Amino acid sequence: MRHSLPIAPQFYVTAPQPCPYLADRMERKLFTALQGDAAEKLNDSLSKQGFRRSQNVLYRPSCADCNACLSARIRVADFSPSKSQKRVSKRNAFLSRSASSPWATEAQYALFRDYLDSRHATGGMADMDLFEFAAMVEETPIRTRLIEYKEAEAQTLDDPYEGLRAVCLTDILEDGVSMVYSFFDPALMRNSLGTYLILDHIEIARNLGLPYVYLGYWVPGSDKMGYKANFKGVEIYRDGAWETLTHPDDYSADIHPMSVEPIAEQVARIDLPDGQG
Repeated sequence: MRHSLPIAPQFYVTAPQPCPYLADRMERKLFTALQGDAAEKLNDSLSKQGFRRSQNVLYRPSCADCNACLSARIRVADFSPSKSQKRVSKRNAFLSRSASSPWATEAQYALFRDYLDSRHATGGMADMDLFEFAAMVEETPIRTRLIEYKEAEAQTLDDPYEGLRAVCLTDILEDGVSMVYSFFDPALMRNSLGTYLILDHIEIARNLGLPYVYLGYWVPGSDKMGYKANFKGVEIYRDGAWETLTHPDDYSADIHPMSVEPIAEQVARIDLPDGQG
């Protein structure tokens, strides 16, 4: 009888490239493949340690002289909406939510393209075609849902979005939901749809009995990420542990040449699931 031992995940580092959040800085990522029968366990474990998923890869910022990017999540039990967030929910009450297996459509891509052209025309996804978009949505080795928000009365023949107003690719973790990537109709900028999607995911997590909503990265000094600090119950992952986010001004995006551990030490500190260490 042949026996095989599980192979420990191998970690790699990307080459430096311009940072999408802070000007005049270079970013680098520590990453590993997400595959095989133990993919969900690995994703659950590394998500708790500040990693994010992109298709079949888990990654975490590992910049040479900057540690501004901080993984963020919301403690659902400690969240209560502010007055402005209640207004956002009311403003978007015309939207209906539906969840399905991750499957890309032309309507989603049309919305995605207009969102990028309006908000991230020079970002890393700016040249993404339909096939690459489909891969981003559909290539997932774990439990993922595509959550769509539609305006039922707007599904007319001349609507390229077919009533879609927002979309979120969402992973279901053992301790929460992770908002992998979201996009929305740029014509509804005043509706604060980015905030609304987070509010609705808090409700989704609460209904599922899950304690956290993982938001991705919060970056002090980045206007793109500032809204994530506006939610009660936000935690950030720093120095190997989750801590409550205090006032955003208490955190610095300054470059500190000695602030980042060597890659070998970072990898050695990663806690892997049983059988993968």
